[in-house]
Amino acid sequence: MNIKDLTIKKINEGLKNKKFSASEITKAFFENIKKNDEIIGAYLNLTENLAYSQADQIDIMIAEGKDIGAFSGAPLAIKDNILINGEMATAASKILENYKASYDATVIQKLKKAGAIFLGKTNMDEFAMGASGENSAFKATKNPRDIARVSGGSSSGSAAAVAADMAVAALGSDTGGSIRMPANFCGVVGLKPTYGAVSRFGLIAMASSLDQIGPIAKNVEDAAILFKEICGKDNFDLTSINPLIGEYGDEIINPDFNKIKKLKIGLPKEYFISGLSKETEGAINDVIEKFKNLKIEFCEVSLPHTKYAVPAYYIIVPAEVSANLARFDGIRYAQNNNQQSNLLHTYLKNRGEKFGDEVKRRIILGTFVLSSGYYDAYYAKAQKVRRLIKEDFDKVFDPSADGVDVILTPVSPKPAFKIGEKASDPLQMYLEDIFTSPVNLAGLPAISIPAKTDSLPIGFQLIGKHFREADILGMGRLYENNL
Repeated sequence: MNIKDLTIKKINEGLKNKKFSASEITKAFFENIKKNDEIIGAYLNLTENLAYSQADQIDIMIAEGKDIGAFSGAPLAIKDNILINGEMATAASKILENYKASYDATVIQKLKKAGAIFLGKTNMDEFAMGASGENSAFKATKNPRDIARVSGGSSSGSAAAVAADMAVAALGSDTGGSIRMPANFCGVVGLKPTYGAVSRFGLIAMASSLDQIGPIAKNVEDAAILFKEICGKDNFDLTSINPLIGEYGDEIINPDFNKIKKLKIGLPKEYFISGLSKETEGAINDVIEKFKNLKIEFCEVSLPHTKYAVPAYYIIVPAEVSANLARFDGIRYAQNNNQQSNLLHTYLKNRGEKFGDEVKRRIILGTFVLSSGYYDAYYAKAQKVRRLIKEDFDKVFDPSADGVDVILTPVSPKPAFKIGEKASDPLQMYLEDIFTSPVNLAGLPAISIPAKTDSLPIGFQLIGKHFREADILGMGRLYENNL
């Protein structure tokens, strides 16, 4: 079978029509992983026993004539900061090198019930801190489209696995662009849902007010199918919402394209700046022309506080990092071999040796901005800026002021850069988040979709109103259907 052509929908139809078995599909993907992943570095740990067990259950159901769900048989890659009971969960950090999860994340529980097959846990920037996929404590993930270039981060392995046909789809997490950036660099689709649309229970937290689990897939339809399976309220995450209030109906999977064509797209002038590469600018302009040819209405909008998004983001995130990572001391969660003369020295040695440079940098910065005398000057001010950024989006989306329904922007100023090119300059790396971090600060949904290019992958970003994933998914499918 040619796994390059497989999608979630095609796999499910093939199983129902008995063209192949779930075990055969699983075997084909593992064979491709073992053939290619030594070069790419997408996976940290394969979960073969679990995967074949899940596949066997599906095959037994089919043999007994029982109905299987629309998601059954989908072979998925799972970012290594999402817990699967009994499997390794390292968050790509040495401090969790020996940790096995003791329970399932809520999204994993839902996917198990839906009949998903888990192929393995994917590489990432350590504790999801990075935009390139180079900050893993174990190995860098290379871009399947050009192995000399980065795959993007922090969900580097998940995006690379999908791009290299080593999974039909994947789960990642997005705090400031960590799903959309690798999707953009690797030429796949990545959806960052509205904050609260998907439970964070069982996600190893980085910045709790920004983190969100979401899908990475080959196309927008698969991203929608996976999102529909994982969204919804969870009593273990009180920030999650009830999907029954109407936002997540059949339009997520079956969009009304006549309705989608009536949506108005805004182009924020702050996002179309001189720093865009010629390739990115050309690709985005081509996308805009394709939508205009479909009679989609466009207008220019302004998000004036965009320029403050990266500075505010890199105050708020380290502050939350410093609190969330305090629990990782090298004693809890993993085996400790660094017992010192007293507890303080044990903590210092464990954290000093087992946290990477970027993690240490953010813990130190976060502790500083939360410290007495600096809290109001930095953290409190950054939260006020965050509110202004959210208000910018609210004004642009306001229907009473003839606002837009969707915003279209680049994902990144340039295509994937060379491995090592920005590794020694954290500030340059932070600027990669310039187009993605405002979305997280405002809690909005956004999706990265590959534009049609002849060279390196370049994506465009669609940003929607709160809990209106249906709008950006529908617009994305409209684009794909008319390529």
